[in-house]
Formats: sequence, C-alpha cells, structure tokens
Amino acid sequence: MSATELTSSFGGFVPADFEVFDIDGLEPRMTALIEQVRPKLHQLGDQLSPFLSDLCGETVYPHVAKHARRTINPPNDTWVAYAPSKRGYKALPHFQIGLWGSHIFIQFAIIYECESKGAFAERALAELASVRRSIPASFVWSKDHMIPEGLRHGKLADEELADLFYRLGSVKAAELTCGIHIQKDDPIVSDESAFLALAEKTFKKLKPLYRMAKG
Repeated sequence: MSATELTSSFGGFVPADFEVFDIDGLEPRMTALIEQVRPKLHQLGDQLSPFLSDLCGETVYPHVAKHARRTINPPNDTWVAYAPSKRGYKALPHFQIGLWGSHIFIQFAIIYECESKGAFAERALAELASVRRSIPASFVWSKDHMIPEGLRHGKLADEELADLFYRLGSVKAAELTCGIHIQKDDPIVSDESAFLALAEKTFKKLKPLYRMAKG
C-alpha cells in the first residue's frame, strides 16, 4: 500500500520544525520538539509502516525517538524509526526518517546495538560490487549518527566503501547508515505527497541493504 493513497495530516515540514534545534536548553528544546515535530513523526510512522511492511514482507512498526536518556545536552536531531518489532528498533536493522536543523534524512541504519551488524558487514564485503551498483551515487553513508554530514556514495572509492564495512564488523561501537539528505529549503520537504513518494522511492532503493542485513 502506498502512503500517498492515504488521507493524512502530516502536511510536510515547515521552517518552524527545523528552528526547534536553535532553542537553547534541554527542557525548552524538548518541549518545542514534542509539540512541534513529534506529532509529524508519529503521522509519518503510521503512514509509511504499511508500505514498508509490504516492501519488507514482514510487519514493520514505527518508533518515534524519545531522547529519554538525555539529562543535560538537548538533541540536535530527531527521527522515527521503522523495524519489525513492537518492542524496539535499536537491536535490529531498520529504516529512519528524521531531521537536523539543516536537513531531512531518509535512510537505512544499523547502529551499534544491532546483533547482526557483523554478519551484515561480512555479506556487504563479499557483495561489494553489488552494493556499489545498487546504491545511487547521490546517496550518503555515515559511520556516526551524531554528525549531520556524510560520505557521498558516488565519490567513494571501492577501498573506502569497503573500509566502512570493515569498521562496522570489527569495532564494537561502530554503526552505519545510508540514505538521502534533503536540505530544509528544498520545496519537497513541505509538499506532503511529493515527500511521501520520495520516501517510498528511497526505501525501495535501500531494500537490498535491508535484505542483506536480515540474512
């Protein structure tokens, strides 16, 4: 089922959503995030979960970031994650849609808690040529979700791409994401139908990574 076929109140992202990350202090920023951004993430979670369930061949559940562990530093980004478990997503390969103050990200993710990250790294290295071909040149890899910038797939040499997978498999705290970045002033972020269509297209392109991670 396509999310673009559903009636929704998501409405796209607006400048005020990104301005939340300019607010100083943990409590004031969290209050603004909860009131301004979180309802949209819940809506995105509900809208795109049926599509991802169809795409992945298993029931996928949305999980909106709560940032519950933070006691001093306010979050610089936030997201909704999609994973095949009601209990959580961090221990599983998953998809994410989220935002920084500068841009939106739509991506596949394996973070350090993921139990299958070593197996995924081995498969990715063994099928490096396939990964190279299947991921569009404009997509962005990141080995640290705390940093907004990433490494463009089309600019990575094979050795550099392989190094990302070596690190994921050999470093306990390593993680890896891959997807697209959309700048906050891009008209598509405020166009609900266009944004949802782009999210679905992006997830389809990332499906080979998800399947590889699932074994």
